[in-house]
Amino acid sequence: PKLATMGKRKTSTGNNNDLSFTLEFRVLFCLLLFALALEFSLLFYHEVDDIGTAPSTQNRFDAMELSPQQAIPVESNKGNPHLDPLPPYLPPFAPIPNDDALISDVLAGKPTVTGIMALLNRFLEEFHAVNIAFKNKKPLVTEKEVVDAFLDLAKKHLVEFDAVYRGGPIFDVREDDSIFMSLAAYREHLLAATLRQAFSHAANPDRIFIGAVVQNCFGIESTCRTGVQVVGNDSNGRPITKVSDAPPDVNGIDEFCNDQDYSKYCESGQVRALYVNETESVGPAAARYLASKLWGGETYFVQSDSHLEFAQNWDALYTKEVQLAKNYPKAILSAYPPGFGGTKGEDTHGAKLCACEFSKTDVEHHIIRINSAGNYDKIPPNPKQTPFMAAGFFFARAEFLVDVPFDPLLPWCFMGEEIALSMRSWTSGWRIYAPRHNLIAHQYRPGRMGLPKFWETVGRTYNRPGPGFNTKLQRILIKRIKHLVGYPSASKEQVDSEGDGAVLDDIEYYGLGNEETYTAYLEYAGIDVEKESCKLQQWCMQGLYD
Repeated sequence: PKLATMGKRKTSTGNNNDLSFTLEFRVLFCLLLFALALEFSLLFYHEVDDIGTAPSTQNRFDAMELSPQQAIPVESNKGNPHLDPLPPYLPPFAPIPNDDALISDVLAGKPTVTGIMALLNRFLEEFHAVNIAFKNKKPLVTEKEVVDAFLDLAKKHLVEFDAVYRGGPIFDVREDDSIFMSLAAYREHLLAATLRQAFSHAANPDRIFIGAVVQNCFGIESTCRTGVQVVGNDSNGRPITKVSDAPPDVNGIDEFCNDQDYSKYCESGQVRALYVNETESVGPAAARYLASKLWGGETYFVQSDSHLEFAQNWDALYTKEVQLAKNYPKAILSAYPPGFGGTKGEDTHGAKLCACEFSKTDVEHHIIRINSAGNYDKIPPNPKQTPFMAAGFFFARAEFLVDVPFDPLLPWCFMGEEIALSMRSWTSGWRIYAPRHNLIAHQYRPGRMGLPKFWETVGRTYNRPGPGFNTKLQRILIKRIKHLVGYPSASKEQVDSEGDGAVLDDIEYYGLGNEETYTAYLEYAGIDVEKESCKLQQWCMQGLYD
């Protein structure tokens, strides 16, 4: 109405106000056009964003060149308030502002990645205080005291946290083909090199997100030590070994994030680092639980060791490979990668995890070990099933974290996590596939390399040098895995009678799934728990199951 009146006034007058009315009309008319254009632009942007994030079951790589130039940048906190504030990645043990409020929000169902890191830090701080007290205890602390103290803290912080989000993802899964890499790094000198290759060899580096648990000797409270080094042979040809003082460990996150070619990935929030003093390093299963909690809604979840090399375009190729699996989206790619110096890429033939065995050593407590057996002879049009998965590498959609949540109550266990993951995944309706090609390589580390081992740290932490004390701790905790696998010696009644009933607490939340039965998995994998025997599965060797 106002614009109409202004138009009439302009045509009905012949005085000097005509010019002012004309200017006023033009200004308002331009403002109207600008407003309409702005509204249209916002609407268009919203629709494009919706299209860009819409779920799709179509293979997005069939008709595209795999090149970094075609990457669609993913800003870490654009439209993702749970990534704001960005978590600190340097320096180690940097305080998180407002950590009490952030932790309260997490436990109230309002999670942020930074709030989760604050909660994990709180657990680690309390565990550190317990370990300091135990180190100074007279008489020496017993393995039962250590186990009970850890379980109490883990239930207080970690199991309580898990309970808030049980049955669903902590964050909505983004449909942007982003990849989260879970890296458990124990005193790792190759962490920076691994990160450089992960990003430099990715087709879409802006879609790679890292969750690294950096377990280092920082030289803060004690002198760092080497691993057991072979320094020669005695007159009988037996190796002479020693352990020496050492400088603090190199921080791979510091190396990577201060490299001008890669610092942008840290500044954008694509690198999340949780620092753990070596005194709280209690084995790979515990570290991988912590790393899994640094996930921030990325589409895919990758768990791997932190000493790797990568084929070119590894990310796009693995994404395409998992989508080709017949049971996708509930499909897992997993294998033992070749060692450094081996061939990587699309012209290789991947290995298969078709075999297992019951360990006969007292140190490993007769737990089931997974083994490679055979490779693809010819490359089929899609990957084939295997009964087992490797803890050192697997690739799956992030919904895996909902169906098979990592168990926070498995400290000090070096063996057993792979059979537990395999059984839990399969009975939850997931299927495990051997990648048809080797797209990563792994540095295998024999003892003669003299690298530190976590069980050596455990011995020093409790004034029990050597691996013996960790073996005693593992003997108690591995009953949790044996109970899940069905060892007669680890029935609930037997574990209770031995005074270790707390080891089985909350196992119903971290146990087998309900899509398939326990008995069906044993038949599928060729395992006889009572006879402690494994049968090589020919269907796996021949690639019979899609």
